[in-house]
Amino acid sequence: MIDYPRAGKYGAARWMPSWRLVTGAFIAFMGGLVAAAGIGYALVGIPKTQDTALAQNNVFYWSNNKQMAATGGQTNRQLVTDAEIPREIKDAVVSAENATFYEDRGVDPAGIGRAIFNMAKGGDTQGGSTITQQFVKNNFLSQEQTLSRKFKELFISIKVNQKMSKDSILAGYLNTAYYGRNAYGIQAAAQAYFGVEATKLTPEQSVFLAAVLKGPNFYNPDGGVGANASPDLNIKRAKERWSWILDRMVSVGRMGAADRAKTTQFPKLKKQSSNLSGQSGYLIDIAKEYVAKKAGLSPEDLEKGGYRIYTTFDKNKVNDLAKAVDKTEKKFLDPKKREKDKNVQFGAASVDPKSGAIVALYGGAGYNKGHYSNNANTLGVPVGSTWKPIVMAAAMKYGTYETAGKPLSPMTKYNGNDLLVIKDQNGEPIMGDNGKPFRQKNLGTKAWGDVTLYKAMEQSINGPFAQLGIDVGLGNTRKLAQDIGISPSSFDKGNMNNVSFSLGTSTPSAIRMADAYGSFANSGIHYEPYSVTKVIKDGVPVKGFEPPEKQNAMESNVANSMTDILQNVVKNGTAKKVADIGFPAAGKTGTTDENKSAWFVGYTRELSTAVTLFRTDPDKGKLLSMNGTGGVPSVYGGDIPAQIWRDYMIPAMKSFGTPEPFPAAEPVGEIVNDTPTPTVVPTPTETQEESPTPTPTPTVTKTTPPPTPTETCREFDWQCNNDNGGQNGGNGGVTPPPTPTETETGTSEGNTNGNGNGGIFGGPGG
Repeated sequence: MIDYPRAGKYGAARWMPSWRLVTGAFIAFMGGLVAAAGIGYALVGIPKTQDTALAQNNVFYWSNNKQMAATGGQTNRQLVTDAEIPREIKDAVVSAENATFYEDRGVDPAGIGRAIFNMAKGGDTQGGSTITQQFVKNNFLSQEQTLSRKFKELFISIKVNQKMSKDSILAGYLNTAYYGRNAYGIQAAAQAYFGVEATKLTPEQSVFLAAVLKGPNFYNPDGGVGANASPDLNIKRAKERWSWILDRMVSVGRMGAADRAKTTQFPKLKKQSSNLSGQSGYLIDIAKEYVAKKAGLSPEDLEKGGYRIYTTFDKNKVNDLAKAVDKTEKKFLDPKKREKDKNVQFGAASVDPKSGAIVALYGGAGYNKGHYSNNANTLGVPVGSTWKPIVMAAAMKYGTYETAGKPLSPMTKYNGNDLLVIKDQNGEPIMGDNGKPFRQKNLGTKAWGDVTLYKAMEQSINGPFAQLGIDVGLGNTRKLAQDIGISPSSFDKGNMNNVSFSLGTSTPSAIRMADAYGSFANSGIHYEPYSVTKVIKDGVPVKGFEPPEKQNAMESNVANSMTDILQNVVKNGTAKKVADIGFPAAGKTGTTDENKSAWFVGYTRELSTAVTLFRTDPDKGKLLSMNGTGGVPSVYGGDIPAQIWRDYMIPAMKSFGTPEPFPAAEPVGEIVNDTPTPTVVPTPTETQEESPTPTPTPTVTKTTPPPTPTETCREFDWQCNNDNGGQNGGNGGVTPPPTPTETETGTSEGNTNGNGNGGIFGGPGG
């Protein structure tokens, strides 16, 4: 029957198969494939829409393993018949996703081959491109990317295409797809976004829902999981895809040009609603983002449910933080009485320095109150002078050009006078936008003379740190920032190589700032922040949720010296409001230009906590000045944020028993006493040629003089309690506009926070 090796042949010919053998093998192989396909086709069933539409809960647990919340499940799902689905959304979806839907056989062989090829390489798979395959994919609650599932999906798609009408397939797809806002199916989506029945959808609304199907996480205007899924970015993408689909409908013959010309108004969405109250919505979002990243799931796949997610969040500490914010908010703000008290936002995060676990956060008033932006994880609020410790730590780690890379001592003296001319590493003045030497503005006009960096940090004097940043090299500051967990995506791109960068124009989140200071608390050991300890699906632990590994961000004595410096800020400087807290504490205040944000980041050995306060324009998404908020001239980091920090940390620290003392710091680095000649502050009698006259710009901080001793101090009037005449808060860092289309301007004098251009400079590490 099988003549192989071939009889009567010798040498190579004995092993060369005959044409009969090759033909027979090919026929047998093809027959086997046909038989396997037939068996596979016979074994699979057609999905039932009512079953496909169901999804399971995701259950979230506190750090003590008690249930925190359950999301998803059997809610917000209603099936409608093909006749109840508007023609416009059918045409929009077909035009955008599968123009040959009514002619094809239900599968895209090229797409399947591509997915299998990518899977074989170990790369990302690409899903089936036809609507039929998408409908079938929705039938799989488990979205694991395996060959067996892909082949099963193929057989089902073929069978569905043969057994169901195209209209039924399309209706099934629209009834089972996920549209965001916890809406599965066209009926739920119509209610969630527009508050109408599916049959009442307008053409504009129908095309919007077709656009969202591209991926709710990136096209739902509410925003989604991850920094690239902000509301602003999402609505921009949604509008672009909305317009593209309308044009596409015309090009494939599913809409007339005249109808397209009339369809120009992007639909108005119903206000988002949620039954998640308090901080649960923000906690769940942080956990979901972490799970999606670590498990390699899309946010849409995660929404299908069935996951048990165990978090690092401590219920008691979350409650303590919310109480601290609520207490201060009620005392400080009166929106009915003062317009400046409206749209004030609080954000905070607390991290375990010894593991990176996020134990608590405050994201806002709550989803149920219509606040969906997580203020603990926002990337749009400049951190001001809380950035100065990063510059100082970089100096102690990398040194300056004057020390040839050897560590710099915090006892080194720098010129602390107002309107200091900042010089590059060649000793030449850095030029401002107008071609004249850039002068760094302090908050006040006090002539400090030569001061140690230790003292400059205590009083948050801007000039020394503006110059120090140049001397260290801004590249080295960025390196140190990344080593302690600050993402480069939060660096201020507009001032990356300018003087202002050293004064806190970057916008890390409260979570990242708490984690970064945790590296100081933990003697230079850094852990990436994390929010989930384990995930279980179908009774099986999901891989990838091991605790973060420790990283050596800096030598222990550099971190301990930084802690010693920041303990002095608490005892004698801008953070004296928390000096009598009852246990060892270190921290730094921060306030930004025009008083648009105020920060306090502080820590013990057990907890590192960051608190931010800012005010926003809800329509334009821009930061607004807080001057006059709470009835006080200005809000500083050493006031409201420090008070919230204090009110949270006192109860939060009780769970640790006796607080651990900070390690003693040994002397570090070289002391450099050569400083520039003190710059004379210009007087009104000087001419512009002798010294430039300050020209106010919209970004210049207007400092209100301290009240006289006869005035009565209010509880939150920080200037009234300030013994140092206006240095509290640090006021480092200009507030960058939140939109990339706007640019910053500055004068040669700079403003309170170094917003003048300051020139671009070179030098080691710069």
